Amino acid sequence: MRSPRPLLLLATCATALLTACATTPQPMGFFITSVGSGKGADLGGIAGADAHCQKLAAAAGAGSRTWRAYLSVAPTFATANAPAVPAINARDRIGTGPWHNAKGELIARDLAHLHNGNNLSKTTALDEKGHVIKGRGDTPNEHDILTGSRDDGTAFAPQTDTTCKAWTSSTDGAAIVGHHDRIGPLPENWAKSWNFSHPTVGCSPEALIRTGGAGRFYCMAAN
Repeated sequence: MRSPRPLLLLATCATALLTACATTPQPMGFFITSVGSGKGADLGGIAGADAHCQKLAAAAGAGSRTWRAYLSVAPTFATANAPAVPAINARDRIGTGPWHNAKGELIARDLAHLHNGNNLSKTTALDEKGHVIKGRGDTPNEHDILTGSRDDGTAFAPQTDTTCKAWTSSTDGAAIVGHHDRIGPLPENWAKSWNFSHPTVGCSPEALIRTGGAGRFYCMAAN
């Protein structure tokens, strides 16, 4: 009679392998900045925002990945002194996913999932340290997250400032924000959007606070 031991060993190894696979932590690919630039919506432009993401990620042990700010910038028309500049779309800058938070929880599988049916909420949209960001009902409310984007992750038309002068102004202008906690003053979809809810009343730190924010933005790994 054949000994059952080889079969038992095989089953044990298979179980151990499946357990290891199931418990392997997913690398962080998404976070909300734990701190803003300190200058309201003046992030030093897109390049400055990307550098801020990279710095925070590195401090959290995830600096080997390429980090991009989920921010859009509207195009500009050509003038007598300068050529037209195309739009920068947040969705085009962040890779293809998947993205997990600091605790390894899935935020979105890919770009389509990110912009339609993602798992982003107050309990999952954590900062790079794995901390929850204050939302509506907390003191202070900091659920306004800078994006400058429409709900599909693309930039707005150039007629109105939606990015605090391409993320370089801490005084004049306005910026579109989303609500990371998916809560707003009304039950309409705009109030529950993570990336396209309403404009700020200005670009200074004080103006962002008045509308419920702290100059935070989303960072996502592009690789």
